[in-house]
Amino acid sequence: MWRAGSMSVELGVGVALRAVNERVQQAVARRPQNLPAVQPRLVAVSKTKPADMVIEAYSHGQRTFGENYVQELLEKASDPKILSSCPEIKWHFIGHLQKQNVNKLMAVPNLFMLETVDSIKLADKVNSSWQKKGSPERLKVMVQINTSGEESKHGLLPAEAIAVVEHINTKCSSLEFVGLMTIGSFGHDLSQGPNPDFQIEVGSTNVRIGSTIFGERDYSKKPTPDKSVADLKAPVEVTKAH
Repeated sequence: MWRAGSMSVELGVGVALRAVNERVQQAVARRPQNLPAVQPRLVAVSKTKPADMVIEAYSHGQRTFGENYVQELLEKASDPKILSSCPEIKWHFIGHLQKQNVNKLMAVPNLFMLETVDSIKLADKVNSSWQKKGSPERLKVMVQINTSGEESKHGLLPAEAIAVVEHINTKCSSLEFVGLMTIGSFGHDLSQGPNPDFQIEVGSTNVRIGSTIFGERDYSKKPTPDKSVADLKAPVEVTKAH
């Protein structure tokens, strides 16, 4: 089971990144041999962190970063220092996306993936906006499923997922469906065994890690987010794509 805990970042982002990558590889090595040998993608979640920390992580080889709020992502991705120092950066949007913020998100420089499509209407809006942008590449998207059934989380019911995926594949020509994103229950009773939602050994290909790399977040310095959403604090978020 993957449990990042409170790994110290006092020695710097580079040391923390190496330690995280080592633990991911250890988890991969424990996978059953009948699973596809897909190398997991590490998404460094940089919300509330300054551009300098993103640049530091980039300098140590990290290329994929995740943000929860559209405005913060737009500001950070548009930062001249990041644009000049991180030419190969790939931004993932990992928060709940409201339809009125879609056009703003599509304007984010180096946007690589939207991990949180949770309705056909949102998929259509994103498809239309990305089409108008005129990008030669399709935008990669994941469909978010609320596997734990918790009302505090966004996402489709598992039974609704197939219809949304089929809609994206057949009706959204500017989008590329790349997998499913789930955030499991954080209230699992470990006395009953490992939390199945956080076992990347079973085939997860997208691993999101934030404070373990960058240190604890200081929310007192951040402006109001896109909407009032409870921040579900956990050391690791594991997403699964096929």
